[in-house]
Amino acid sequence: MRVTPLGGLGEVGRNMTVFEFGGKLLIVDCGVLFPEESQPGIDVILPDFTSLRDRLKDVVAIVLTHGHEDHIGGVPYLLRERPDIPVVGSELTLAFITAKLKEHRIKPVTVHVEAGDTRKYGPFGLEFVAVNHSIPDGLAVAIRTDAGMVLHTGDFKMDQFPLDNRITDLRHFARLGEEGVDLFLVDSTNAEVGGFTISERDLTPAIDQVFATAPRRIIVSSFASHVHRIQQVLDSAHAHGRKVAFVGRSMVRNMGIARDLGYLKIPRGLVVDFKKLESMPDTKVTLICTGSQGEPMAALSRMANRDHQIALNEGDTVLLASSLIPGNESAIYGIINKLTDIGANVVHKGNAKVHVSGHASAGELVYCYNIVRPRNVLPVHGESKHLHANAALAERTGVPSDRVIVARDGVTVDLVDGRATVSGKVDAGMVYVDGQTVGRATEDTLRERRMLREGGVVTVLALIDPDTNALAEPLEFLARGFVHDSSTFAGATAEVEKALANTSPKQTTDVAELEKVIARAVGRFFQRTYRREPVVMAVVVDA
Repeated sequence: MRVTPLGGLGEVGRNMTVFEFGGKLLIVDCGVLFPEESQPGIDVILPDFTSLRDRLKDVVAIVLTHGHEDHIGGVPYLLRERPDIPVVGSELTLAFITAKLKEHRIKPVTVHVEAGDTRKYGPFGLEFVAVNHSIPDGLAVAIRTDAGMVLHTGDFKMDQFPLDNRITDLRHFARLGEEGVDLFLVDSTNAEVGGFTISERDLTPAIDQVFATAPRRIIVSSFASHVHRIQQVLDSAHAHGRKVAFVGRSMVRNMGIARDLGYLKIPRGLVVDFKKLESMPDTKVTLICTGSQGEPMAALSRMANRDHQIALNEGDTVLLASSLIPGNESAIYGIINKLTDIGANVVHKGNAKVHVSGHASAGELVYCYNIVRPRNVLPVHGESKHLHANAALAERTGVPSDRVIVARDGVTVDLVDGRATVSGKVDAGMVYVDGQTVGRATEDTLRERRMLREGGVVTVLALIDPDTNALAEPLEFLARGFVHDSSTFAGATAEVEKALANTSPKQTTDVAELEKVIARAVGRFFQRTYRREPVVMAVVVDA
């Protein structure tokens, strides 16, 4: 069996793993990664489907472990290429992905499974195991083929007092361990964190304290899929006599789904349209919105930037009820600072116990290794430091170091005769979604955008004598976002004249080539003289 992670190894997001046996492919998860500040203009980042495109007919199913965006957000883009691939998952997960696919005008073939169920797709026998996470209905999956058995935990933790009373089924893990797990794919996100992740229930007093002391409105920001946390907020709001409104399309959609399926318990009359809250006293108002990761277009970011129909005021309380995803720190702290400048009281994980991770800490991971006793281990879901920390835990429990593989996206791992080894590599680059385009934005595109953001743009207009490639008139400069005065461009003309002198009119007759020569010359001048790198565009006119 060949195992190829196409995302999630080296980053926290865009989780996707491809399993191959007998000429058939099984995909577990297909998520997105949210962009960092260094990727301006990008909506989300997808796994690279290049290695699958010629083999889409061989894909027997997509198995979804749970309904978070970093595990399901890429499914619409994969189903665009073959819409009839069966999508397998639990009730809430399928409800979330079906609603998302409806926006993409895709009607999926879905297969509902529950913990304990078994299914057969091509040469892959699947068995599903209940796991606890920060969203209901999470599943681990055991994958059996004639080459051996793989156990993929998905995202999980071992909360012994979960809000939905659904614990990670360690007895099921133990039974699989007795049968013999040949390869264990394990969530690595909290491998550096010692001990055990605290229970969701331990947050209730801190959240309740926010509601008991807030002098005006309360604005709660969370993931649009974090049903457990939102249930706690709803319970506290109800206990303190506040009405609640959901803000943001994904929040309204997902909470409606969770309510309809019974995963979210909402007392009658508690949730109202947010416009009705405008006429109510501030002490009776709670808003639940998206934007806990500082996403530029999410509701909370727009409120902080005074670009939302809901205007925050001094004395409002903002509760950030989600963890910091690595890479989003600057964006989140920027939002916190803007909210503080407005006069809001910002409550977050750094100053109150209002969030707990949905991932197993080191103590839980060691516990699982000792129960499962895998022959080989492949840490998944995490940055490089998380993967290495998880690998070290596996080795400490007795897994031989040569059977613990720390891989990266695109590395192929083959399971043969009970032993896993690295066998090669496939394309697994970043695929950028930019508005309606997929994959057309490149690293060069982002480099230009960063240059525009940091240095501005300078357009150079040049009238060239076609017989000599010499300037027929002085250069004209138009600048935007580049600080300049009347003398800024004085030395640039000499650089351009020098560059043009080295171009032969007979050899360089293409206007586009001349524009490149001029742009490079002016760019070198700015970098050397001002230590700035604006985007330089040259326009050549035949004199």
